[in-house]
Amino acid sequence: MIHTKKVAGRRDVHYSSLDELLADAQRCASGNVRLLGNWSPGQIYEHLARSMDASIDGFDFSMPAPVRWLMSLLMKKKFLYKTLPAGFKSTAKFIPEETSNEAGLAALTKSIERQKNERSRVPHPGFGNLSNEEWEAFNLRHAEMHLSFLVE
Repeated sequence: MIHTKKVAGRRDVHYSSLDELLADAQRCASGNVRLLGNWSPGQIYEHLARSMDASIDGFDFSMPAPVRWLMSLLMKKKFLYKTLPAGFKSTAKFIPEETSNEAGLAALTKSIERQKNERSRVPHPGFGNLSNEEWEAFNLRHAEMHLSFLVE
């Protein structure tokens, strides 16, 4: 198991739109990439899809209100506008089984379309209520962190 907080040589990735994210994911899926983390490209795409879908469908967990308040006050801007740190432990629902690049990319593509076409969003489990624009920023920062582990 790779300690992802300490991985060197990750790509410097920044997306300004969901379309840019999808284009990069497609490029990585079709090319020869070297994996620097613990998940395959298909698993990364599936994880991102599940996270995006949960922003519409809901999460099965939430931080206590005082924690959400502190996270919103102290961490929200960083998580929306700066690179997310690697090494965060996810809940089991968001840890994907091994899946093919094609299946993971198909799930991500579908989730990105949902993000573009469905306007309702649920509260973030750590930050509480986010606007659609803030959700998109969070999803882009989340994707940047994970896709930085795929080096062409």
